[in-house]
Amino acid sequence: MEAATPLHAPAPRVVGILGGMGPAAGADFVRLFVQACTARMEALGIPVRDQAYPEHWLAQVPIPDRTAALGDARAGAHQPGEPLLQAMGRIAALGARTVAIACNTAHAWHGLLQQRFPQIEVLHGMREVSAGLAARGVPAVGLLATRGAYAAGLYQRELALHGILCVLPTEAERDLLMRGIYDGVKAGDYALARRHFEAVARALRERHGVGALVMGCTEIPLALDAGPDGIELVNPSAVLAEALARHAYARDQPPQSAGLLTMR
Repeated sequence: MEAATPLHAPAPRVVGILGGMGPAAGADFVRLFVQACTARMEALGIPVRDQAYPEHWLAQVPIPDRTAALGDARAGAHQPGEPLLQAMGRIAALGARTVAIACNTAHAWHGLLQQRFPQIEVLHGMREVSAGLAARGVPAVGLLATRGAYAAGLYQRELALHGILCVLPTEAERDLLMRGIYDGVKAGDYALARRHFEAVARALRERHGVGALVMGCTEIPLALDAGPDGIELVNPSAVLAEALARHAYARDQPPQSAGLLTMR
């Protein structure tokens, strides 16, 4: 059986990742991105080797707390906008053409970043997730997220635009999620985090009957790797990493037949 493989595949595009929110989540996003690049190369028939991975830059920058900032709209050093813009400037200077934000709540500043850097495509994680769920015909999901993400309506808005019902935890359950994120993952106590996340996941399943949960904070998948009671877990970081890989290997021009080699 013969398969056509590019003899000289075009170099992938330079891409960037805004991380540091928190650092463990940014590092995990790179892992997911490398996995997505491997799958993308295999799908495109590109030999998987070190030199075929795209140049990618991770900016692990100390960014002020996003949820706290959304709860206090006053200008000041507690606002993430300026540090995010500075990190974007560094990534832009390194030649990145597409950037992913490795933090769900930080997407509240997506519009600012895209407006200030029109030459760069800033991927929108909520849109990627919502489009993927809609393509699969998923009618409803539960959302595990930060208080900031809930308040900003980041997922609710995009899911509604795609015709998907989004069910939310109670106030007490949101407190559990925040403790799991801050006292659990960010503090290194993953067992505590998992207990809190699983408790909220089960409550949403029992109350609303949803079969899928969106883990709308990058810290949640670090502690919750399997859904309780058969619930499907949707990891937006993995979805966004796949989108970034697609952009990294996007072809500006169709391949030419002269550049193909038949492999046996």
